[in-house]
Amino acid sequence: MPPEVLLPQLASPDLLRSVFRRHAAGVAVITAQRGGSPVGFTATSLTSVSAEPPMISFGIGTNASSWPVISETEHVGVHILGEHQQELAATFARSGADRFAAPTSWREGPEGVPVLDDVLAWLVCRIVARVPAGDHRVVLAEVALGDPTGPGRPLLYHQGRFNGLRE
Repeated sequence: MPPEVLLPQLASPDLLRSVFRRHAAGVAVITAQRGGSPVGFTATSLTSVSAEPPMISFGIGTNASSWPVISETEHVGVHILGEHQQELAATFARSGADRFAAPTSWREGPEGVPVLDDVLAWLVCRIVARVPAGDHRVVLAEVALGDPTGPGRPLLYHQGRFNGLRE
């Protein structure tokens, strides 16, 4: 017997959210700083864009608390989280949280960018463009330097939850 055929849904924010809940994505935290005040947010939209020059992109909502700083800063930190950092990912995703207070461990890195400790990998990137995309901006940034040597396995976001890889 053939499987039941469901009628497709018309485009809507709910349809998009439902489809992307089924898409497993790596988890990153994007950081920046202005006037000694660090900002940051959890992102699952991180993408490698180009190898020559090395370039990445990520999305950020224009209503996000980090947007005013991201909209003006020259450099951002990009951190790939490990499966041991579910609580850190949740902290940087939580609205109104003091994201850089203990137990978050970080230091001021190159270009004044906040660099999180104990991540799988991190980059400092120079923003080259902020492209309007609906209620978000797609930020394009060229890699300046980084460290890919943190130990562990990646943290994933799937079905509305943070998860580790399964063998």
